Amino acid sequence: MPVKLSEEEFDRIVAHAVDRIPSEIRQHLDNIVITVKKRPSRQMMREMGMHPDDYPLGLFQGVPLIERSATIPPLYPDMIYLFQEPLEEICDTREELEEEIEVTVVHEVAHYIGMTEERLAELGYG
Repeated sequence: MPVKLSEEEFDRIVAHAVDRIPSEIRQHLDNIVITVKKRPSRQMMREMGMHPDDYPLGLFQGVPLIERSATIPPLYPDMIYLFQEPLEEICDTREELEEEIEVTVVHEVAHYIGMTEERLAELGYG
């Protein structure tokens, strides 16, 4: 049975999951806004090239560090979206949900900082 939480409970789990992320990755969250949405919008789904029946768990929107210009700053803040309902649907317990949120945030931050899949695996997120 999937986990179903209130928005407030889900936000608390997100905060706890973020606290558990290794400092090597967490230090890059200072300039990123993490926000929760029930599901991705149609526009997000189109931009990701995803089928309407496939829902991602998270999404990084912004300019990855490796693509940034020293002279032209980004126009918008970098964002990590977590999608509550898809995350809840794949988890049977709060503990599992917290773990999946942590993994999702780490993977989205990895997109931002250009971390390799190999390094993610070394940190236990592979």
